[in-house]
Amino acid sequence: MLNFATRRFGLSLLILFVAVTVMFLMIRAVPGDPVQIMLGPRATPELQAQLTAALGLDQPIWKQLLIFYGNLLQGDLGTDVFSGRSVTDIVFQQLPFTLELIFASILWSASLGIALGAYAAAHPNTLIDRITAAISVSFVAAPAFVVALLALLVFAVHLQWFPAIGAGEGFWDRLDHLVLPAFAIGLSWVGYIARLVRASMLEVMGESHVRTARAFGIAERRVVMVYALRIAILPVVTVIGVGMGFLLSSAVFAEIVFARPGLGKLVIDSITTRNYPIVMGSVLISTALFVVSTALADLINALLDPRARTAN
Repeated sequence: MLNFATRRFGLSLLILFVAVTVMFLMIRAVPGDPVQIMLGPRATPELQAQLTAALGLDQPIWKQLLIFYGNLLQGDLGTDVFSGRSVTDIVFQQLPFTLELIFASILWSASLGIALGAYAAAHPNTLIDRITAAISVSFVAAPAFVVALLALLVFAVHLQWFPAIGAGEGFWDRLDHLVLPAFAIGLSWVGYIARLVRASMLEVMGESHVRTARAFGIAERRVVMVYALRIAILPVVTVIGVGMGFLLSSAVFAEIVFARPGLGKLVIDSITTRNYPIVMGSVLISTALFVVSTALADLINALLDPRARTAN
């Protein structure tokens, strides 16, 4: 297990390096003069030259990349052009709002999806199974931004059950503000996870260890929950790990629609003003979250199923 974890950690670092480097080059390749956009058309040439030098944009692209990684190794993500604050402070101030939104979405969607999928697999080709299939497909087909707008109109504006905008203050107030955004970006995952668990469960239910458990007279409920579901949820763990990237993109819509603070809204605002340090810092943290989540998913799979350690 230690060797597997070491290999996976090394691969994660390599993926993070390649992804951040590509993002750095893509941001620099965007047409237009970022200094002129930041300062506006009335800025003097002296002020433009001063900001260009401060951002290191007067250096060759390879040198800019080396400077970026040199600062990164010291824990320095740069300085915000407009406020003068540390990019690290700004990004990590917004990060908890995005993380709580993603984790809340994963928690409720995975719990409901696994329960629906397991129940449908335990009762195949029944009315419940067909209803579950129809609901799952409907949920999968619902885009996050459409669900967010409808949830805002119905539950916040019309019924006034939940607050419409903001993140709230205090535990219960923040939880109240979290319901609609988490519902919006987690709804499609309920259907996806339910279908995945059902298909995996039906395959596992035909394996030898499940048949052996039934032959020994073990209760069907225990067979389903202990012997079948433990193996059947392995694909779900992997999908959730990989799905962090999709959840991050969906969180952008939720943060904009519900006027929530977070990394997604921060990136959009920074791209609009071409604030390079903030964009790179946000992209770096988002990429790191995605890489870490996939690595953790692989490690959890390896713990649940020892066969995964030798397969990688």
